[in-house]
Amino acid sequence: MPPQAVLSDKPKPASQPRTRTETLRARLADEIVSGVLEPGTPLDEHELANRFGVSRTPVREAIRQLSASGLVRVRPHRGAVVALPTPRELNDMFEVMAELEALCAGLAARSMTVVERRALETLHQDLRVLVHKGDPASYHDKNEAFHAAIYAGSHNSYLSELTLMTRARVAPFRRAQFRAAGRLGGSYSEHDLIVQAILRGDQAGAAAAMRAHIGIVRDAFRSYAETATG
Repeated sequence: MPPQAVLSDKPKPASQPRTRTETLRARLADEIVSGVLEPGTPLDEHELANRFGVSRTPVREAIRQLSASGLVRVRPHRGAVVALPTPRELNDMFEVMAELEALCAGLAARSMTVVERRALETLHQDLRVLVHKGDPASYHDKNEAFHAAIYAGSHNSYLSELTLMTRARVAPFRRAQFRAAGRLGGSYSEHDLIVQAILRGDQAGAAAAMRAHIGIVRDAFRSYAETATG
């Protein structure tokens, strides 16, 4: 088990709030997808609480959330263990994610207001700065805001809610792929195609660019996972 690492209480920017549960979930997810915590490893709540310097409540909630992504298997009366979705299960999740996000992007190209389009451009430029800084953690956080802006820009609240829910399940895998060499620059270039299609009101083009982007994200995670665990 890695050494104790107390979770930081440093305040997050208002646009990117992160609770102790969210921070813990991200840390554990990173260790699972990178192979530090191998499938079958028991996750003891008391041990994890001591290691990260938190109470058992955020640990319990983080384990519950990781279970929804297939990274943890909770066994009744026997505790939780590390697990990973099968390649088929992961592919199924990304396939649905790609179609939902493509639909959001297409509708955003048709429905986004001028103010929303300008906000999306600003987020896109913020991501460019983070590419030059080589900061995958901050890029991941800003990337979530970028995609969320497109979901909201679809002006379909049910679709936005469904897409956010699905994104939460694949979030650990999307986060991990940013560690692959050259991935930040690649992600930004893919985003640029999406943004330009949305700005010119190209519904079909925005949907196609987003669908291709999520497919590349899936393949990038696969490559990262093979390198990290192989």
